[in-house]
Order: sequence, then C-alpha cells, then structure tokens
Amino acid sequence: MNFSEVFKQSNQLCKVSPDGKYLATCVQYRLVVRDVGTLQILQLYTCLDQISHMEWSSDSLFILCAMYKRGLVQVWSLEQPDWHCKIDEGSIGLVSSRWSPDGRHILNTSEFHLRVTVWSLCTKAVSYIKYPKTCQKGVDFSRDGSYMALAERRDCKDYISVFVCDDWHLLRHFETETQDLAGLEWSPNGCVLAVWDSCLEYKVLLYSLDGRLLSTYSAYEWSLGVKSVTWSPSSQFLAIGSYDEKVRILNHITWKKITQFEHPATINNTKAVVYKEVESRTTVGSDDLSLHNITIGTTLFNTQSRYEICPFPVQIPVVKPDPDRANPKIGVSTLAFSSDSRYLATKNDNMASAVWVWDMQNMSLEAVLEQISAVRCFQWDPRRPRLALCTGNSKLYLWSSAGCVSVQVPTEGGFQVQSLSWHCSGDSLILLGKDQLCLCYMDTDQEDK
Repeated sequence: MNFSEVFKQSNQLCKVSPDGKYLATCVQYRLVVRDVGTLQILQLYTCLDQISHMEWSSDSLFILCAMYKRGLVQVWSLEQPDWHCKIDEGSIGLVSSRWSPDGRHILNTSEFHLRVTVWSLCTKAVSYIKYPKTCQKGVDFSRDGSYMALAERRDCKDYISVFVCDDWHLLRHFETETQDLAGLEWSPNGCVLAVWDSCLEYKVLLYSLDGRLLSTYSAYEWSLGVKSVTWSPSSQFLAIGSYDEKVRILNHITWKKITQFEHPATINNTKAVVYKEVESRTTVGSDDLSLHNITIGTTLFNTQSRYEICPFPVQIPVVKPDPDRANPKIGVSTLAFSSDSRYLATKNDNMASAVWVWDMQNMSLEAVLEQISAVRCFQWDPRRPRLALCTGNSKLYLWSSAGCVSVQVPTEGGFQVQSLSWHCSGDSLILLGKDQLCLCYMDTDQEDK
C-alpha cells in the first residue's frame, strides 16, 4: 500500500472521471484536472465564483461546475479547453445542478423547487418541468440512462412523472399512495421503482415502469419509520433501514420480507467476528523530543491502532438520543451492498462507532467493526468484497472476509480522513480531509496472488 503526496481541495469536491483516467478537484474558484496515474496537472480552469458542486459527464469529456449563490453553472471541455459554456439562472435562483445520463443535457432546479430546467448543450434548447418536490431524493435516473423518475407535489398530493431521457417526453404520470413522499430509487435493472414515505409513516411502495403499483410494504405504524433504502446490485434485494434499529430485506419475487437484521447492544452470535480497535501509543525516546522533531503536524505523538478479536458476549457502546431534538440520532441511516451483492454493511446511528457486515447468502451477521471514534464514511471496493472506512482521524481501515487492518496515513500536517471514495478499478482510494486530499494505492498484484 502506497500513498501520494497531499493536494489542496475545497468543500470535499474531488471526483474521478467515469472512465477512471482523470481526477478533478476544486480549490475555491479553480478547477484542477489531473492524470490519475501520474497526478500531473492536465488542465486548470478558472470559474467566476467559489464552486459549490462539481460533476463529470458520463463520457468524461465535460465537467460541470455550479455556483449556487450566484445562480451560475459553467461547463468545461477536456478535449477543447478553449470551449466553455455558462448558464445563468438569473433571479429564479439555483439549488441543484446535475448531468443527464447522455452527458449533453443539464438539469437545474430553481430556488423553492419551482421548476427543473433542462438545458441542451448541443441545440441550446430549453425545457421546463414544473412542480418538482423538495425531498431527500426526488430525482433518479435508471441505470441504463433511458428513464428519469421525478417526484412532484401538486394540490397537496404526491405524483411521479417518468420521462424518456432521449427527447424528454413524458412517458407516465401517476399519483402515489404516500402522505409525504421522501425519496425514490430505480432498481439496478430498471424494472422497478421504489418509493418511500417520510419518517412519520413506515411505507415503501414498488411501482413498475408503466406506473402500476406492484406492492406496498409497511412494517409497523404510529412510530418513526423509514430512514434509508438501497437496492442490491443484482436487484434481488431491497434493504430498508428504519428508526427501530432494524434492517428489513425484501425479495424481488413476492416483495415480502425474507429476513430482518437487528443491531443489539449485546452480541452473542458466536458465528460472527467482532473486531475492536485498540490504541497503542508508540514509545518516544529522549532523542526524539528535540525541538526539531516537535513541530506542528508531526506524527511523533500519533497513536497507532490495531484490531483485536473480542470474546463473546460483546457489549457495543450505545448513545441515548435526546428525545427533545428533531432528527434523533437513532436508527439505521447508512446501508451499502458489496459489488457482488454478497455482503451488506450497515450503521446504526445510536451505535455510531460500529459498522455491521451481514452475509446475504446465509442471511446472518458476518462481522462487526467497533471503532474508537464515530464512523464518518464507509464504501465498498467496486471490484472486490472489501470495505474501506474512516473515522475522522489519520487512519484508514479496511475489512474483507480474510480480516481487518488499520493503516496510518503517512502524511505531515495532521491529515484527518473525513471521507473516502474508491477509484472505479478498485486499485486506489481517494482520501479527503478538511481541505486536502491524498491517494492511497492498493497492492492489487499481491492480493490476487
């Protein structure tokens, strides 16, 4: 495992192009494009204001930079650096900007969600979609880029419009059986649209492409409901995380619950492995305590850590949420399937320092990673069943079925890993700090042997 030098970035805006060749980072109002292999700067673009959002087009030829405060979007071309495009939304404002799947249209959402404007880069044509709903996830494209589902709110009722992305004509428009729709997501095969209600009502609805209601699922009533929803890459499972600290798995044939995963404070499951992170401070000799070595950002006093396998029963630290505050820190907020759909990783908010890994073949708990600090981010390797996570310190943590490892990021300046993302090849990781980034290269040849 090797690490690159540290580079500057702002607002955690750092993304690898879909083809995996380029790395784009934002530094205030500048956009820097590097070669992923050499990290040499290929292009440097200057925007009109500080960049709020940045996104690659699907073919890796264009980069969108949105400046929400100014209501501006600028588009840059990698092949023709002199070409550029500016979209000014004017007084209607801008709260969201994104590419369409073809990489030639841009969808801008105005302030107060009054409308979505579709801009064509090829013909300069403009289309408007009215009544988009303000919610957690109100727009989603099918995996093949053919269809767009949009949540709408009209006359105090929820609707969904399905558009064909080729020419943006309306394919289906139907009312949903929700009180206050919170999100929607296409299955990876594009056949089913999952829709869920706000946290005040536990309700998940499954619609076909033509708007038929296939099934409705509700686990309980009169309590806070759905907190997170995700599909398995195979489209066979729909995982629903809820405020009652459980994950329910629906199957794709009958849309009934086939199992539920609980997050108990005491683990007695002897088939699972519980890895506990343990700190071990390095001993410092008198020679190391000179003023030359004790500088800002030195790694001299960094604590090393390792994992120990805990004997059963294991007690997981639980934080009791404040009942007087909105959005209580309780329930399963994060769900992620491995690329082969073999494993599901979950995080229960009132056990913030633990990540739970479930085996989807045996429908059982595989492992629990108990960290010293609260887990900030975790993500599966896109090619292998390997999980990377970070906790806001200077370490990177990796889990696979073979075991668990804690790695110190060897950078000066006290680099704290706030979030991370895998390169699409699974050969490297991008580690993001508050205003810096670093690349971690995995030794894949050795692993394959």
